[in-house]
Amino acid sequence: MSIVQKVLIIGGGIGGLTAAIALKRKGIDAEVIEQNPAWSVYGVGIIQPSNLLRALRSLDLGDACLEQGKGFLGWNFCDVQGNVLAQVPSENVAGPGYPPVNGISRPALHKILTDATLAQGTHVRLGVTATAFEERKEGVRVSFSDGTQNTYDLVIGADGAYSKTRAQLFGDECRPHYTGQAVWRYNFARPRDMHWGSLHYGKKSKAGLVPLSETTMYLFLVTAEAGNPRMLADQLHVLLRERLAEYGGIVGGLRDQITDPAAVVYRPMEVLMMPAPWYRGRVVLIGDAAHSGTPHLAEGAAMAIEDSVVLAELLAQDPDLKSALNRFVLRRLPRTQLVYETGVRLGEWEQAEWAGTPDPAADHGALFSRAYAQLMGPI
Repeated sequence: MSIVQKVLIIGGGIGGLTAAIALKRKGIDAEVIEQNPAWSVYGVGIIQPSNLLRALRSLDLGDACLEQGKGFLGWNFCDVQGNVLAQVPSENVAGPGYPPVNGISRPALHKILTDATLAQGTHVRLGVTATAFEERKEGVRVSFSDGTQNTYDLVIGADGAYSKTRAQLFGDECRPHYTGQAVWRYNFARPRDMHWGSLHYGKKSKAGLVPLSETTMYLFLVTAEAGNPRMLADQLHVLLRERLAEYGGIVGGLRDQITDPAAVVYRPMEVLMMPAPWYRGRVVLIGDAAHSGTPHLAEGAAMAIEDSVVLAELLAQDPDLKSALNRFVLRRLPRTQLVYETGVRLGEWEQAEWAGTPDPAADHGALFSRAYAQLMGPI
């Protein structure tokens, strides 16, 4: 039996819910708190590469994602007019019956995770935050915003890139920083013959099309936005159309369909890499709270879910909590740092190209290949 039997998870998103599910499979009970009383999600879609599907399959969640999403074979690399320059199949490590990549909407994934969490009997408290932690011999005493208190064997901070848990533990020295790039997203109807994702390279930006379901896909556009400007919410559709002006082909054909500013999801790329350890006492960080990278490799959700699987495994194996947490950080740090560093480097190379001063050492294909060769390996 694990020395940890009572866990508090702070954050009811991808990392927090998969942690609750992974722990339950190991016989460890958890309680989840989520500050958003509506327990809703913001965003368009999630790209699920094969290592993410492998992790979901280990939690018996993979099949539901395939049913609600749309699998595809890999990526077409295209010029600004949509001409295919290369077709690169993605590796499948999730096993038979699974596609190499799956696209799914964020609301669909959120429902899969919330349904699984509630079905296993996990208690979820909404509109509540943790306000203080007090280490005691019997555990960590947590004070909550609703005036209650409780003691836990372990607290998992899965509250995102702007984690309040991280700030309470480590102060403000660990904060996300802006990379100079941003990503825009918008949903469209999916062509029936679309069996590949696609990347389209312009002179000032990079666009992509990702299947999400039998009927939908989403467009993403990566741009350089100097100074991290604040975009006017009621003008997001106009600003996105302007940035797509250089594109022809299928991407250019979608431009005039962008009419609803509320449907445009705009996010600056802000990154964070916590140094080891990711814990203090009986409180540990996972997912974006510990390591938040750019979306260049589409591995953000994968890293959070892998964190959950590995942490649950080690807590069930190791009779010493500090030993389990040390092993967790040592095992996860190389993979998450790889995603962080690769994304930052690719972003730097892209911005240099768009500015007309390309880095002579840039080799996007080789960097992608090396990163994915490692990420498809054991977690």
